[in-house]
Amino acid sequence: MIAIQKDDIDIGALITAAKMEGTGALVVFDGIVRDDEITEIELEAYEDVAVAEMKKIAKAATEQFRLLHVDIIHRIGKLTPGENILIIVVSAGHRPDAYAGSRYIIEEIKKSVPIWKKELTKDGGRWVPGEHGHGKGHR
Repeated sequence: MIAIQKDDIDIGALITAAKMEGTGALVVFDGIVRDDEITEIELEAYEDVAVAEMKKIAKAATEQFRLLHVDIIHRIGKLTPGENILIIVVSAGHRPDAYAGSRYIIEEIKKSVPIWKKELTKDGGRWVPGEHGHGKGHR
C-alpha cells in the first residue's frame, strides 16, 4: 500500500501482509511526532504528486534492493506527540537488503515528496522547510 491519509495506520496488518513467501527479513520504520516542546504538528501534502512520487521510490527500491514487499503510508492533518507520521514496511529475502531498502525509501521521501510540516508549540508555530524541491517557501 502506498498512501497519504489522515487515519492512523494498523502496523500489525502491514507486517502480516509483508510476510510473503521468500521473506527472510522485514524492517519497519515508524516516524513519530517528537515530544520536544511540540504540542502538535500539521502536515499538508500535494497528494496526487506525493503518492506518484512514493510509488516511483518504492519501485526503485524494489528493483535496487530486491525487496519482496513495500508499504509507505504518510499521514496528513494535525497530529500530537507520540502519533505515527510515516510508516514504511519492507520485506526482502535477506536482512541487508531489507535495511538498505528501508533507508533508501526514507531518504528519498525526504528529498522529493511534496509534504510540508508545521510545528506548533506553546509559543506559536512555524512551517519547517523540507529537503524536497517542491513548493519551496510554502507558507
